[in-house]
Amino acid sequence: MDSPRAARIAITLFFFISGFGYSSWASRIPDIQRKLALNEAQLGFVLFALPLGLILTLPVTGMLLRKFSSRNIMMVGAMVFNLMLCLLGFVTRSWQLVIVLFCFGSSRNLMNISMNAQSVGVQALFTRSIITTFHGVWSLAGFAGALLGLLMVYMHFPTYWHLLFAGTSMIILGLFFFPTTLHQPPSTGGGGKRLILPDKHLLKFGFISFAVMACEGTMYDWSGIYFEKAVHAISTVGYVAFMIAMACGRFSGDRLVNRLGIPVIIKFSGLLILCGMLLAAALPFPVSAGIGFMMIGLGTSCVVPLVFSMAGRSKNMSSGSAIAAVSTVGYLGFLIVPPVVGFLAEAAGLRWAFATIACLGLVITWLIRHVKEEA
Repeated sequence: MDSPRAARIAITLFFFISGFGYSSWASRIPDIQRKLALNEAQLGFVLFALPLGLILTLPVTGMLLRKFSSRNIMMVGAMVFNLMLCLLGFVTRSWQLVIVLFCFGSSRNLMNISMNAQSVGVQALFTRSIITTFHGVWSLAGFAGALLGLLMVYMHFPTYWHLLFAGTSMIILGLFFFPTTLHQPPSTGGGGKRLILPDKHLLKFGFISFAVMACEGTMYDWSGIYFEKAVHAISTVGYVAFMIAMACGRFSGDRLVNRLGIPVIIKFSGLLILCGMLLAAALPFPVSAGIGFMMIGLGTSCVVPLVFSMAGRSKNMSSGSAIAAVSTVGYLGFLIVPPVVGFLAEAAGLRWAFATIACLGLVITWLIRHVKEEA
Protein backbone atom coordinates (compact mmCIF):
# COMPACT_ATOMS: atom_id res chain seq x y z
CA MET A 1 0.00 0.00 0.00
CA ASP A 2 1.20 3.49 -0.84
CA SER A 3 2.49 5.55 2.06
CA PRO A 4 0.37 8.75 2.21
CA ARG A 5 3.33 10.81 3.43
CA ALA A 6 5.75 9.48 0.80
CA ALA A 7 3.19 9.91 -1.99
CA ARG A 8 2.44 13.45 -0.83
CA ILE A 9 6.14 14.37 -0.86
CA ALA A 10 6.66 12.81 -4.30
CA ILE A 11 3.71 14.61 -5.91
CA THR A 12 4.78 17.82 -4.20
CA LEU A 13 8.15 17.52 -5.93
CA PHE A 14 6.52 16.98 -9.31
CA PHE A 15 4.53 20.19 -8.79
CA PHE A 16 7.88 21.83 -8.04
CA ILE A 17 9.32 20.45 -11.29
CA SER A 18 6.40 21.84 -13.29
CA GLY A 19 6.51 25.27 -11.68
CA PHE A 20 10.27 25.70 -11.81
CA GLY A 21 10.51 24.65 -15.44
CA TYR A 22 7.69 26.85 -16.67
CA SER A 23 8.87 29.85 -14.69
CA SER A 24 12.40 29.43 -16.00
CA TRP A 25 11.06 29.72 -19.55
CA ALA A 26 8.76 32.65 -18.72
CA SER A 27 11.59 34.60 -17.08
CA ARG A 28 13.53 34.61 -20.37
CA ILE A 29 10.69 35.52 -22.76
CA PRO A 30 11.83 39.19 -23.08
CA ASP A 31 15.37 38.01 -23.90
CA ILE A 32 14.12 35.56 -26.51
CA GLN A 33 11.87 38.26 -27.98
CA ARG A 34 14.88 40.55 -28.41
CA LYS A 35 17.04 37.74 -29.74
CA LEU A 36 14.51 36.92 -32.47
CA ALA A 37 13.55 40.60 -33.07
CA LEU A 38 9.81 40.01 -32.59
CA ASN A 39 7.25 42.77 -32.02
CA GLU A 40 4.26 42.28 -29.68
CA ALA A 41 1.93 40.90 -32.38
CA GLN A 42 4.59 38.52 -33.70
CA LEU A 43 5.42 37.35 -30.19
CA GLY A 44 1.73 36.77 -29.49
CA PHE A 45 1.48 34.63 -32.63
CA VAL A 46 4.57 32.59 -31.68
CA LEU A 47 3.40 32.12 -28.08
CA PHE A 48 0.15 30.70 -29.48
CA ALA A 49 2.08 27.46 -30.15
CA LEU A 50 2.43 26.57 -26.46
CA PRO A 51 -1.26 26.54 -25.49
CA LEU A 52 -2.08 25.01 -28.88
CA GLY A 53 0.10 22.08 -27.89
CA LEU A 54 -1.73 21.95 -24.57
CA ILE A 55 -5.23 21.89 -26.00
CA LEU A 56 -4.50 19.47 -28.85
CA THR A 57 -2.96 16.99 -26.41
CA LEU A 58 -6.00 16.95 -24.10
CA PRO A 59 -7.80 14.14 -26.00
CA VAL A 60 -4.57 12.13 -26.06
CA THR A 61 -4.08 12.63 -22.33
CA GLY A 62 -7.62 11.48 -21.58
CA MET A 63 -7.11 8.38 -23.72
CA LEU A 64 -3.79 7.58 -22.04
CA LEU A 65 -5.31 7.97 -18.57
CA ARG A 66 -7.79 5.25 -19.47
CA LYS A 67 -4.98 2.88 -20.48
CA PHE A 68 -2.07 3.63 -18.15
CA SER A 69 -1.49 4.73 -14.58
CA SER A 70 -1.32 8.49 -14.12
CA ARG A 71 2.12 8.15 -12.48
CA ASN A 72 3.64 6.76 -15.69
CA ILE A 73 2.09 9.44 -17.88
CA MET A 74 3.28 12.09 -15.43
CA MET A 75 6.84 10.80 -15.57
CA VAL A 76 7.00 10.69 -19.36
CA GLY A 77 5.50 14.17 -19.57
CA ALA A 78 8.02 15.52 -17.06
CA MET A 79 10.97 14.12 -18.99
CA VAL A 80 9.85 15.53 -22.35
CA PHE A 81 8.82 18.83 -20.77
CA ASN A 82 12.29 19.43 -19.36
CA LEU A 83 14.00 18.27 -22.53
CA MET A 84 12.01 20.91 -24.44
CA LEU A 85 12.96 23.47 -21.78
CA CYS A 86 16.62 22.78 -22.53
CA LEU A 87 16.02 23.21 -26.27
CA LEU A 88 14.22 26.56 -25.85
CA GLY A 89 17.51 28.29 -25.12
CA PHE A 90 19.04 27.15 -28.40
CA VAL A 91 16.40 28.35 -30.89
CA THR A 92 17.65 30.86 -33.46
CA ARG A 93 14.55 31.22 -35.69
CA SER A 94 10.93 31.95 -34.89
CA TRP A 95 9.76 28.75 -36.63
CA GLN A 96 12.06 26.73 -34.39
CA LEU A 97 10.56 28.43 -31.35
CA VAL A 98 7.06 27.57 -32.57
CA ILE A 99 7.91 23.86 -32.89
CA VAL A 100 9.65 23.61 -29.51
CA LEU A 101 6.89 25.58 -27.76
CA PHE A 102 4.27 23.26 -29.25
CA CYS A 103 6.11 20.23 -27.85
CA PHE A 104 6.73 22.10 -24.59
CA GLY A 105 2.99 22.71 -24.21
CA SER A 106 2.05 19.15 -25.20
CA SER A 107 4.40 17.58 -22.67
CA ARG A 108 3.32 20.06 -19.99
CA ASN A 109 -0.27 18.94 -20.50
CA LEU A 110 0.68 15.27 -20.15
CA MET A 111 2.50 16.03 -16.92
CA ASN A 112 0.00 18.47 -15.40
CA ILE A 113 -3.24 16.56 -16.01
CA SER A 114 -1.79 13.32 -14.65
CA MET A 115 -0.11 15.25 -11.82
CA ASN A 116 -3.45 16.77 -10.81
CA ALA A 117 -5.07 13.33 -10.97
CA GLN A 118 -2.32 12.13 -8.63
CA SER A 119 -2.98 15.07 -6.28
CA VAL A 120 -6.70 14.22 -6.08
CA GLY A 121 -5.75 10.63 -5.26
CA VAL A 122 -3.37 11.77 -2.52
CA GLN A 123 -6.00 14.19 -1.17
CA ALA A 124 -8.32 11.19 -0.70
CA LEU A 125 -5.78 9.74 1.77
CA PHE A 126 -6.18 12.75 4.08
CA THR A 127 -9.19 14.05 6.01
CA ARG A 128 -8.44 17.80 5.69
CA SER A 129 -7.85 19.86 2.58
CA ILE A 130 -4.23 19.70 1.40
CA ILE A 131 -4.70 20.16 -2.32
CA THR A 132 -3.95 23.90 -2.62
CA THR A 133 -0.61 23.24 -0.90
CA PHE A 134 0.49 21.27 -3.95
CA HIS A 135 -0.27 24.26 -6.12
CA GLY A 136 1.40 26.45 -3.53
CA VAL A 137 4.60 24.48 -4.11
CA TRP A 138 4.12 25.03 -7.86
CA SER A 139 4.04 28.77 -7.21
CA LEU A 140 6.97 28.58 -4.80
CA ALA A 141 8.90 26.77 -7.52
CA GLY A 142 7.75 29.43 -9.95
CA PHE A 143 9.09 32.10 -7.63
CA ALA A 144 12.38 30.22 -7.35
CA GLY A 145 12.58 29.91 -11.13
CA ALA A 146 11.74 33.60 -11.60
CA LEU A 147 14.30 34.62 -8.98
CA LEU A 148 16.96 32.51 -10.67
CA GLY A 149 15.93 34.06 -13.97
CA LEU A 150 16.27 37.55 -12.48
CA LEU A 151 19.77 36.65 -11.28
CA MET A 152 20.68 35.19 -14.68
CA VAL A 153 19.44 38.32 -16.48
CA TYR A 154 21.27 40.60 -14.05
CA MET A 155 24.50 38.65 -14.57
CA HIS A 156 23.97 38.57 -18.35
CA PHE A 157 24.08 34.78 -18.23
CA PRO A 158 23.28 33.21 -21.64
CA THR A 159 19.72 31.97 -21.96
CA TYR A 160 20.78 28.58 -23.32
CA TRP A 161 23.01 27.77 -20.32
CA HIS A 162 20.32 28.93 -17.89
CA LEU A 163 17.57 26.77 -19.41
CA LEU A 164 19.90 23.81 -19.91
CA PHE A 165 20.76 23.85 -16.21
CA ALA A 166 17.09 24.21 -15.18
CA GLY A 167 15.87 21.39 -17.42
CA THR A 168 18.63 18.94 -16.54
CA SER A 169 18.29 19.45 -12.79
CA MET A 170 14.50 18.90 -12.95
CA ILE A 171 14.95 15.65 -14.91
CA ILE A 172 17.23 14.34 -12.17
CA LEU A 173 14.75 15.37 -9.47
CA GLY A 174 11.88 13.61 -11.25
CA LEU A 175 13.79 10.36 -11.63
CA PHE A 176 14.65 10.39 -7.93
CA PHE A 177 11.08 10.83 -6.62
CA PHE A 178 9.16 8.79 -9.21
CA PRO A 179 9.32 5.46 -7.28
CA THR A 180 7.22 6.81 -4.38
CA THR A 181 4.43 8.37 -6.46
CA LEU A 182 0.88 7.06 -6.02
CA HIS A 183 0.00 3.76 -7.72
CA GLN A 184 -3.32 4.51 -9.43
CA PRO A 185 -5.13 2.16 -11.81
CA PRO A 186 -6.07 3.55 -15.25
CA SER A 187 -9.22 5.70 -15.31
CA THR A 188 -12.43 3.81 -16.05
CA GLY A 189 -14.79 6.76 -16.66
CA GLY A 190 -15.40 8.58 -19.92
CA GLY A 191 -16.23 5.54 -22.05
CA GLY A 192 -14.39 5.24 -25.29
CA LYS A 193 -14.48 8.91 -26.28
CA ARG A 194 -11.16 10.37 -27.32
CA LEU A 195 -12.16 13.94 -26.59
CA ILE A 196 -13.40 14.20 -23.01
CA LEU A 197 -15.94 17.01 -22.74
CA PRO A 198 -17.52 18.22 -19.49
CA ASP A 199 -21.17 17.54 -18.74
CA LYS A 200 -23.56 20.36 -17.79
CA HIS A 201 -22.34 20.49 -14.20
CA LEU A 202 -18.64 20.36 -15.07
CA LEU A 203 -19.06 22.96 -17.82
CA LYS A 204 -19.57 25.64 -15.17
CA PHE A 205 -16.22 24.74 -13.66
CA GLY A 206 -14.74 24.79 -17.14
CA PHE A 207 -15.83 28.39 -17.74
CA ILE A 208 -14.31 29.50 -14.44
CA SER A 209 -11.10 27.70 -15.40
CA PHE A 210 -11.20 29.44 -18.79
CA ALA A 211 -11.26 32.88 -17.16
CA VAL A 212 -8.57 32.24 -14.56
CA MET A 213 -6.26 30.36 -16.94
CA ALA A 214 -6.57 33.26 -19.38
CA CYS A 215 -5.40 35.63 -16.63
CA GLU A 216 -2.60 33.28 -15.58
CA GLY A 217 -1.45 32.85 -19.14
CA THR A 218 -1.43 36.61 -19.63
CA MET A 219 0.76 37.06 -16.57
CA TYR A 220 3.15 34.26 -17.52
CA ASP A 221 3.64 35.55 -21.05
CA TRP A 222 3.30 39.31 -20.68
CA SER A 223 4.14 40.40 -17.12
CA GLY A 224 7.85 40.70 -17.89
CA ILE A 225 7.23 42.59 -21.11
CA TYR A 226 4.68 44.86 -19.36
CA PHE A 227 7.21 45.81 -16.69
CA GLU A 228 9.91 46.40 -19.28
CA LYS A 229 7.89 48.45 -21.76
CA ALA A 230 5.00 50.03 -19.80
CA VAL A 231 6.52 50.36 -16.33
CA HIS A 232 10.11 50.85 -17.56
CA ALA A 233 11.60 48.60 -14.88
CA ILE A 234 13.56 45.34 -14.85
CA SER A 235 11.39 42.86 -16.74
CA THR A 236 11.43 39.98 -14.24
CA VAL A 237 10.51 42.12 -11.21
CA GLY A 238 6.81 42.07 -12.06
CA TYR A 239 6.83 38.33 -12.66
CA VAL A 240 8.59 37.73 -9.34
CA ALA A 241 5.98 39.87 -7.52
CA PHE A 242 3.19 37.88 -9.17
CA MET A 243 4.75 34.53 -8.26
CA ILE A 244 5.43 35.54 -4.64
CA ALA A 245 1.78 36.48 -4.14
CA MET A 246 0.55 33.34 -5.88
CA ALA A 247 2.71 31.16 -3.63
CA CYS A 248 1.46 32.95 -0.49
CA GLY A 249 -2.15 32.58 -1.63
CA ARG A 250 -1.82 28.87 -2.29
CA PHE A 251 -0.07 28.08 0.98
CA SER A 252 -2.81 29.88 2.91
CA GLY A 253 -5.58 28.54 0.65
CA ASP A 254 -6.31 25.29 2.50
CA ARG A 255 -6.77 27.13 5.80
CA LEU A 256 -9.11 29.67 4.20
CA VAL A 257 -11.07 26.96 2.39
CA ASN A 258 -11.57 25.00 5.60
CA ARG A 259 -12.83 28.18 7.29
CA LEU A 260 -14.79 30.02 4.56
CA GLY A 261 -15.59 27.44 1.89
CA ILE A 262 -14.74 27.23 -1.79
CA PRO A 263 -17.38 29.62 -3.25
CA VAL A 264 -16.32 32.54 -1.04
CA ILE A 265 -12.65 32.07 -1.91
CA ILE A 266 -13.34 31.97 -5.65
CA LYS A 267 -15.65 35.01 -5.45
CA PHE A 268 -13.01 37.21 -3.84
CA SER A 269 -10.34 35.78 -6.12
CA GLY A 270 -12.20 37.20 -9.10
CA LEU A 271 -12.43 40.61 -7.45
CA LEU A 272 -8.70 40.61 -6.70
CA ILE A 273 -7.91 39.84 -10.34
CA LEU A 274 -10.19 42.67 -11.51
CA CYS A 275 -8.72 45.26 -9.14
CA GLY A 276 -5.12 44.15 -9.68
CA MET A 277 -5.32 44.33 -13.47
CA LEU A 278 -6.98 47.76 -13.37
CA LEU A 279 -4.44 49.11 -10.86
CA ALA A 280 -1.49 48.00 -12.98
CA ALA A 281 -3.10 49.43 -16.13
CA ALA A 282 -4.10 52.76 -14.56
CA LEU A 283 -0.87 53.40 -12.63
CA PRO A 284 2.08 51.90 -14.55
CA PHE A 285 4.72 52.69 -11.93
CA PRO A 286 6.98 50.13 -10.23
CA VAL A 287 5.25 50.18 -6.81
CA SER A 288 1.63 50.43 -7.97
CA ALA A 289 2.06 47.94 -10.81
CA GLY A 290 3.91 45.61 -8.46
CA ILE A 291 1.03 45.76 -5.98
CA GLY A 292 -1.41 45.16 -8.81
CA PHE A 293 0.54 42.12 -9.97
CA MET A 294 0.57 40.78 -6.42
CA MET A 295 -3.22 41.18 -6.25
CA ILE A 296 -3.51 39.23 -9.49
CA GLY A 297 -1.22 36.56 -8.03
CA LEU A 298 -3.42 36.22 -4.95
CA GLY A 299 -6.53 36.16 -7.11
CA THR A 300 -5.33 33.43 -9.44
CA SER A 301 -3.63 31.38 -6.73
CA CYS A 302 -6.39 29.01 -5.59
CA VAL A 303 -9.08 29.00 -8.28
CA VAL A 304 -7.67 26.24 -10.52
CA PRO A 305 -6.79 23.74 -7.75
CA LEU A 306 -10.16 24.30 -6.09
CA VAL A 307 -12.04 23.87 -9.36
CA PHE A 308 -10.03 20.74 -10.14
CA SER A 309 -10.77 19.46 -6.65
CA MET A 310 -14.53 19.94 -7.16
CA ALA A 311 -14.40 18.42 -10.64
CA GLY A 312 -12.39 15.46 -9.35
CA ARG A 313 -15.34 14.54 -7.09
CA SER A 314 -17.66 14.11 -10.08
CA LYS A 315 -19.97 11.09 -9.83
CA ASN A 316 -20.14 10.70 -13.61
CA MET A 317 -16.40 10.53 -14.37
CA SER A 318 -13.21 9.34 -12.74
CA SER A 319 -11.04 12.08 -11.24
CA GLY A 320 -8.52 12.03 -14.11
CA SER A 321 -11.20 12.17 -16.81
CA ALA A 322 -13.17 14.91 -15.01
CA ILE A 323 -10.03 17.05 -14.63
CA ALA A 324 -9.19 16.51 -18.29
CA ALA A 325 -12.76 17.49 -19.25
CA VAL A 326 -12.64 20.74 -17.26
CA SER A 327 -9.17 21.44 -18.64
CA THR A 328 -10.51 21.10 -22.18
CA VAL A 329 -12.53 24.26 -21.61
CA GLY A 330 -10.08 25.92 -19.22
CA TYR A 331 -7.07 25.61 -21.48
CA LEU A 332 -8.96 27.39 -24.23
CA GLY A 333 -8.44 30.51 -22.13
CA PHE A 334 -4.75 29.70 -21.96
CA LEU A 335 -4.82 29.12 -25.72
CA ILE A 336 -6.80 32.10 -26.96
CA VAL A 337 -6.31 35.03 -24.60
CA PRO A 338 -2.50 35.56 -24.27
CA PRO A 339 -2.01 35.81 -28.06
CA VAL A 340 -4.97 38.21 -28.19
CA VAL A 341 -3.15 40.35 -25.62
CA GLY A 342 -0.30 40.65 -28.11
CA PHE A 343 -2.58 41.87 -30.88
CA LEU A 344 -4.37 44.28 -28.50
CA ALA A 345 -1.02 45.59 -27.28
CA GLU A 346 0.19 46.16 -30.82
CA ALA A 347 -3.04 48.00 -31.72
CA ALA A 348 -3.82 49.97 -28.55
CA GLY A 349 -0.92 49.48 -26.12
CA LEU A 350 -0.15 47.11 -23.27
CA ARG A 351 -2.08 49.16 -20.70
CA TRP A 352 -5.35 48.90 -22.63
CA ALA A 353 -4.72 45.20 -23.21
CA PHE A 354 -4.35 44.58 -19.46
CA ALA A 355 -7.41 46.71 -18.68
CA THR A 356 -9.46 44.58 -21.08
CA ILE A 357 -8.32 41.32 -19.47
CA ALA A 358 -9.45 42.70 -16.08
CA CYS A 359 -13.05 41.94 -17.11
CA LEU A 360 -12.34 38.23 -16.68
CA GLY A 361 -12.16 38.81 -12.91
CA LEU A 362 -15.82 39.83 -13.00
CA VAL A 363 -16.63 36.72 -15.04
CA ILE A 364 -15.15 34.49 -12.33
CA THR A 365 -17.10 36.27 -9.55
CA TRP A 366 -20.36 35.99 -11.50
CA LEU A 367 -19.93 32.34 -12.47
CA ILE A 368 -19.22 31.06 -8.98
CA ARG A 369 -22.71 32.15 -7.90
CA HIS A 370 -24.06 29.46 -10.22
CA VAL A 371 -22.01 26.63 -8.71
CA LYS A 372 -22.25 27.66 -5.06
CA GLU A 373 -24.78 25.05 -4.04
CA GLU A 374 -23.05 22.21 -5.88
CA ALA A 375 -19.59 23.09 -4.57
